[in-house]
Amino acid sequence: MQQTEINDISADSSLVDPEKDLLGHANFAKYLADSICKMTFPEGFVIAVYGSWNSGKSTLLNFVVHYLQQKPEEEQPIIVPFNPWLFSGYQDITRRFFEQLQDVLSQVTPVSKSLKDRIADFANLISEIPIPYAQTGKAVATLLDEDDKEASELKEEVEDKLVQQQQRIVVTIDDIDRLPADDIMQLFRIFKAIPNFNNVVYLLVFDKEVVLKTITDNKEKSREAYLEKIINVAFELPSPDKTSLRRLLFEKLDSIFSDIKKQEVNQNRWGNIYFQGIDHFITNIHDIVRFTNILIVTYPAVKGEVNPVDFIAIESLRVFCPMIYGIIFQNPHIFAGDLHSSINELKSLLDTWIAQLRDEDKQPIKNLLMYLFPKLKSVWGNSYIDEQEEFEWRQQLRVCSLEIFPIYFRLTLSAGELSNIQIKAILALAGDAEKFRDYLIELTKQKRPDGTSQIRVFLEQLENFAEQEIPVNFIPSIAQALFDVSEHILLCHQEERNGILNFGDEVIITRLISQILHRLDEPERLEVLKKAINQGKGLTIINHELATLKQQQSKYALDKYNLEEEWLVNPKHLKELEEIAAHKQQTIDIK
Repeated sequence: MQQTEINDISADSSLVDPEKDLLGHANFAKYLADSICKMTFPEGFVIAVYGSWNSGKSTLLNFVVHYLQQKPEEEQPIIVPFNPWLFSGYQDITRRFFEQLQDVLSQVTPVSKSLKDRIADFANLISEIPIPYAQTGKAVATLLDEDDKEASELKEEVEDKLVQQQQRIVVTIDDIDRLPADDIMQLFRIFKAIPNFNNVVYLLVFDKEVVLKTITDNKEKSREAYLEKIINVAFELPSPDKTSLRRLLFEKLDSIFSDIKKQEVNQNRWGNIYFQGIDHFITNIHDIVRFTNILIVTYPAVKGEVNPVDFIAIESLRVFCPMIYGIIFQNPHIFAGDLHSSINELKSLLDTWIAQLRDEDKQPIKNLLMYLFPKLKSVWGNSYIDEQEEFEWRQQLRVCSLEIFPIYFRLTLSAGELSNIQIKAILALAGDAEKFRDYLIELTKQKRPDGTSQIRVFLEQLENFAEQEIPVNFIPSIAQALFDVSEHILLCHQEERNGILNFGDEVIITRLISQILHRLDEPERLEVLKKAINQGKGLTIINHELATLKQQQSKYALDKYNLEEEWLVNPKHLKELEEIAAHKQQTIDIK
């Protein structure tokens, strides 16, 4: 039988040549092929190999077929490959199975028209048997013998003709676990209907748990007993060990990065990045498939313009820790370039993000970040960088160079909104008004594709958290930070203000301040506002806030349903704030 060699391991492809075995399946496949050819059994025999998705089941099946094809002519069986998934949903699987059997037999040895006709008749007969019979312990063959003499004779005739073929027939079946329940039952009905085909061995590979959940209830006994009535012998495919997984991954990476010469890669640095970071996330073949598939797509867009080791590491974060990947993408000045802000402030911010991760992922992620962004070693370690290093990063096409940084994210879609996790991480800084203010300023530097800054998105989304998510003890520092940074925001967005009905930043900020201050007692609100005015920051927003409150009270004064508890401050305190603001403005004018 001809096989198409597939060198890649992906979600839907597998290895064919045992010499390329990287998972340790070849020896088992060889001995299983030997047993299939030499064993004796009284009737049709069903062998199953169980394994999870992307565990190498299809590769194992291909290896068995390879060794069967290498047998001496007198031992070599007739191999009938059958993939029911290709016909699921729109063709009768039972009829298609027997058509495949006919086709293969015709290619190997002359088959009379009579045999073809009788096989077709038998296929029609089996396909008409109700599926529920396949779920009983009684063999369908017995049912035929008891209920239909003509059908029984037809079955015996087909059996006799198949036996005359002399060669053993090995039916290989893959992808059973992809089928819906009705199609799986059709397939199993075939095995029950023809147990006396003495020359036939069925070799099935599938995910046992997936099949059981698809066709049976959740009672453990019935689930296990059902397959025991179908399968004569079953093997569990072991998970590949760590060494095998690494070999498989590195071979795939070599193929993707074939344009890179070995001497161009800093082996020590690559070893540290892999073993202290990436290796933690490579636990099965599925992980390798996910990781290498993304690299196949993203690397061609940046080939020759990035450091390959850095690119592999960054893409590993995209696949295995997308939250951190998104934070890096949205915060270039925090991660790349020189250390400009306070180490303690940066550490507080980074620790807040890391705290969102699973405990087992925290250290590998920190390791990756420190190797990718040297400034972070000053935060989590005792290492320091000098001015010359920025030039070296640029020369080496490192992601930590601010100039090179954007190239790494060419195939990254800008998120329209911040995730809830990101917003909560930012809010966690709000225990300190100064730290929170500095991060808000950082958000003004981050531009979205439409030209606006990320701060506007953050402020609008923050309204969803204002009522409950923000801790009450953080409200004063958040309000203070919003007042302090408002002038900076308004200045940065002067050119962005357009449209008659487009809300200005001052509207968004004052709404947000009012929302969070309403959660405090009225005396506390007054103290927050007094402090904001006295510190002399955010006067534009202060004046806008006071004007809004004055207008609100004036409106309510004319309303017989006036509810004073809805006011942010009472009229007396509002007048007091207006006087403080006026005095502050006079002081500024004099200066």
